[in-house]
Amino acid sequence: MGRPVRDRRQVLNGILWKLSTGAAWRDLPERYGPWKTVYERFRRWSADGTWDRLLAHVQQHSDAIGEVDWSIVCVDSTIVRAHQHAAGARKGGSGPAKHSAGPAAD
Repeated sequence: MGRPVRDRRQVLNGILWKLSTGAAWRDLPERYGPWKTVYERFRRWSADGTWDRLLAHVQQHSDAIGEVDWSIVCVDSTIVRAHQHAAGARKGGSGPAKHSAGPAAD
């Protein structure tokens, strides 16, 4: 009972379009259905682990038929750039507090 379920292929194509273009959810073309439906399905599938299971399945299948070269998918800290705030700056410097709740005590 209730509303009919939106075609999963249409929703999946909408999600892939959004992720590949980087556009806002509200800019989703009408051919993929209502943007809120596509967004909610994406959010639900993210929360329940559907995307993780899908990736694991695709990796397992591709590895089984020899399509994955694991030597090129290794990511470590030598090639990943750290955020500027993780660069080793002092945590309690001598400068004024930027996030104090009131005037600085002298």
